[in-house]
Amino acid sequence: MLQYYIVYKPFEVLSQFSFNGDKKVLKDLFKVPADVYPIGRLDYDSEGLLILTNDKLLNHRLLNPSFAHEREYWVQVDGNITQEALFKIEQGVDINIDGSTYRTRSCKTSLFQDIPFVAERSTPIRFRKDIPAPWISMVLTEGKNRQVRKMTAAVGFPTLRLIRYRIEGIELGNMKPGDILKVSKNTLYKKLFNEYSL
Repeated sequence: MLQYYIVYKPFEVLSQFSFNGDKKVLKDLFKVPADVYPIGRLDYDSEGLLILTNDKLLNHRLLNPSFAHEREYWVQVDGNITQEALFKIEQGVDINIDGSTYRTRSCKTSLFQDIPFVAERSTPIRFRKDIPAPWISMVLTEGKNRQVRKMTAAVGFPTLRLIRYRIEGIELGNMKPGDILKVSKNTLYKKLFNEYSL
């Protein structure tokens, strides 16, 4: 039977169910059937939306680069990021992927005028009174290893905190770290692909 869950992966949890040394894994937080696994991943030091399922077709449609789909990240950066830096990110920047230079695809960015409502993190970011730490939104259609962090660093504003807020029409909404929500196949396919699936 196909199962679908939306979870908020907390900071400092690996995006896997198998144990790995003394680091927390999804199994420590979420009780799901043994054949359910995460689609894609979030880094250990990143937070936010993960979809868990045993639907192999959904896995293919979300991870195959030919089905470019939107992923929205809320990113807290170190320093008063400029519109020029945001424009560079939007146009594409050079980052290192597995030892080779990679030019990122064009994306969308915006600066939050007010601090977005986000859950407190178990370990707060480092706070420096004299240096702003604003939040930006980045909407990407690709997902290279540590891409968002590399992109903000490339324009001089390192990432302090990273939350994946949205995948297409699926959003975190009011979910908090460690929350899990079971959803139907119909609901998920409608919000991801704007189609119904029996």
